[in-house]
Amino acid sequence: MAKLAFIGLGVMGYPMAGHLQAAGHEVTVYNRTTSKARDWTRQFGGALGETPAEAAEGAAFVMACVGNDEDLRSVCLGEDGAFAGMVPGSVFVDHTTVSAAVTRALYETAKEGRLSFVDAPISGGQAGAETGQLSIMCGGDQAAYDAAEPIMQTYAKMCRRIGDSGAGQMTKMCNQIAIAGLVQGLSEALHFAQKAGLDGRAVVEVISQGAAGSWQMQNRHETMLDDSWDHGFAVDWMRKDLGICLSTADENGASLPVTALVDQFYKDVQKLGGGRWDTSSLLKRLQAMG
Repeated sequence: MAKLAFIGLGVMGYPMAGHLQAAGHEVTVYNRTTSKARDWTRQFGGALGETPAEAAEGAAFVMACVGNDEDLRSVCLGEDGAFAGMVPGSVFVDHTTVSAAVTRALYETAKEGRLSFVDAPISGGQAGAETGQLSIMCGGDQAAYDAAEPIMQTYAKMCRRIGDSGAGQMTKMCNQIAIAGLVQGLSEALHFAQKAGLDGRAVVEVISQGAAGSWQMQNRHETMLDDSWDHGFAVDWMRKDLGICLSTADENGASLPVTALVDQFYKDVQKLGGGRWDTSSLLKRLQAMG
């Protein structure tokens, strides 16, 4: 068992850190809202750090799951940042979805301090975090990944190193690009079924067994048909991720016409007041159009 720190106790980080503590690791947590960190220690045990640096003191591995590029910089850098509390040879594992650029910059900064940095964004949503069934796509040095992989397996169903620093974040972009098109396609199919007077559940029961089947169809069609959007990954966060995808595509020359279009559809959902709705709420946009 290892001494660990976990920084960021949102809908994903809270249960992930819980899995680590339940597995017998010695976990110290930090969260910007201290009351949530206290709630976590009351539920799972472990310890509370007042700053990322304090949480990271003596930890062999520091895991993070925060909001965006700036949030990640703030918990890593400065006198109160995790890097300041880490000892040479320890590994920082970032589960946040951020740009590959900030990942590579922090990788180099960590290396200067004889620390390792693994980018390890996650997919599987809140349910995957709670059940310990996340897919983790990683970038960074092979030795650092090999050291961290058994720790990550605590909440993973799939964990794989894709390549050097930034490769995990690039793979997460591929994930979000694929999801955007899938959710829009599923939304259009269910909308069409409704307009045609068909039983949407019966339709999905049949088509999900063929080439149209997907995780989104299997896990989201019921809530979509029930007009229920308080599930999984929020539209605001999806737009943040798609913004990273589109910005990176501008840099590397990739053509993402469907992704760009769906990003604008999510903007429409935000205008409907659905920024915190699940990403499957693209159906709600279609319904609002008549």
